[in-house]
Amino acid sequence: RSYSGPETEGQLLNSFVQYFGDSLGRKIKRMPLIEETVLPGDSLLTLPVVIIGNGPSGICLSYLLSGYRPYLSPEAIHPNPILHTKLEEARHLSIVDQDLEYLSEGLEGRSSNPVAVLFDTLLHPDADFGYDYPPVLHWKLEQHNYIPHIVLGKGPPGGAWHSMEGSMLTISFGDWMELPGLTFKEWAASKRRNIKSDRVMPEEIACYYKHYVKVMGLQKNFRDNVYITSVSRLYRGKDDEDRSQLNENISTQHLEMEDGQKSLIKRNWEVRGYQRATDGSHVPFCLFAENVALATGTFDSPGRLQVEGEDFPFVLHSMSDFGAAISKGKLRGKTDPVLIVGAGLTAADAVLCAYNNNIPVIHVFRRRVTDTSLIFKQLPKKLYPEYHKVYHMMCTQSHTVDSNLHSAYTSFPEHNVLSFKPEMKCVLQSASGLKKILKFSVALVLIGSHPNLFFLKDQGHSIGHHSNQPITCKGNPIEIDPYTYECTKEANLFALGPLVGDNFVRFLKGGALGIARCLAIRQKKKHELIESGDGGGDGVP
Repeated sequence: RSYSGPETEGQLLNSFVQYFGDSLGRKIKRMPLIEETVLPGDSLLTLPVVIIGNGPSGICLSYLLSGYRPYLSPEAIHPNPILHTKLEEARHLSIVDQDLEYLSEGLEGRSSNPVAVLFDTLLHPDADFGYDYPPVLHWKLEQHNYIPHIVLGKGPPGGAWHSMEGSMLTISFGDWMELPGLTFKEWAASKRRNIKSDRVMPEEIACYYKHYVKVMGLQKNFRDNVYITSVSRLYRGKDDEDRSQLNENISTQHLEMEDGQKSLIKRNWEVRGYQRATDGSHVPFCLFAENVALATGTFDSPGRLQVEGEDFPFVLHSMSDFGAAISKGKLRGKTDPVLIVGAGLTAADAVLCAYNNNIPVIHVFRRRVTDTSLIFKQLPKKLYPEYHKVYHMMCTQSHTVDSNLHSAYTSFPEHNVLSFKPEMKCVLQSASGLKKILKFSVALVLIGSHPNLFFLKDQGHSIGHHSNQPITCKGNPIEIDPYTYECTKEANLFALGPLVGDNFVRFLKGGALGIARCLAIRQKKKHELIESGDGGGDGVP
């Protein structure tokens, strides 16, 4: 690392504190930003919430923590009569202040998280039935409900949307990608952007998210170019007179000292990292937080086959790398086909990209083309003609139909990649055990992606549904309370979005609602304790 001098670090400190200093009390003169070698002490400020990740999950959570509250609109009638009756019972209360378990009871949708289904049906009533009903909510900014927080992200607000391939349309409608309080169509009209389709390009969505943070007045909570290196829990002995502290990484439930010796209590979170300055130097920092919300998404680490030769430079793992190779002309004039591995939408995007650039394709995937779990089976043909074009080729241009490779595209269903060879050859194996060797110009492995939670102890493996296994969106999401989104295995740690199984933007907003309600209740209790003279603690009220 390139460590900055005290002056540069002070500038970053001032950037952090310019808003929070006044909000958190006049006696607080600086944010808890310290040199890496210093062990934190009680005199440093502790923020109520630190949000890691500035994609739509982090943005939506910041929106609610900033005091924006959803109420049932006066003229609104929800098409679900039971839900509407429940909403009428507490019309004077914001949704954040109501019983989310009661409201979400009996609702069904395309998320396994009940609050996600609830919030989605309030924002997009009966969307899955093809209706385009307006939201039944209207929003009010209530300054007294503001909870101090900071959102840390590697790039500009919008997260991974800024690095997605710009030539492909989103799978979801533009309306489903929007965040509360600003419709995508309103934004497009204000920017004089001509949106020709209900589906839009990722770059449009990325611009919308960046603009959303600005127009909603959330910029003061956001810090860009920030890289987290560790999130750990602070501990202290109950009877320590010298008030010394022990630092133990996240997810540790018991310390060795605890057994028969000194009892330790969990304290606040310590968040360490660095901010990349304009000159490329790294400015280290350390923040302290009562609560941490994980909103990092799942695009950090591409899925790998874990086979021999996968690290060769001609084996790629992202659409952006493939697009760069095409734009630089690296595949121009190549006679050997591109090898694409995977049967999801990203793999289909790669097939379309190659097809549109007159590059022949060998398409390898493990499933049968009749497998009902293939994503193509869930997409209406009229809305997604390009993906059904790929699926049609997968079915009709298989190597089993013609033993010779087709000129433009050939699929290999029910095949696994055994290895890549240095002479740009690939060894495939069919379901029956038959092996084939194929030559290619470049290989593209697109079999999904996983979150990179390296900054947690054991990369967060202990907080998933299946302990000691990597966190994945589908197979092993972080285990949470379904109504508060707090990790069941680690108090005061929250997660939302793809980390808890909600891949679609329309559903991740429910996580923000659940967390906002939980933190609002705790803040209220804390204020009551302080006013009664019984409270205090490390943090700020």
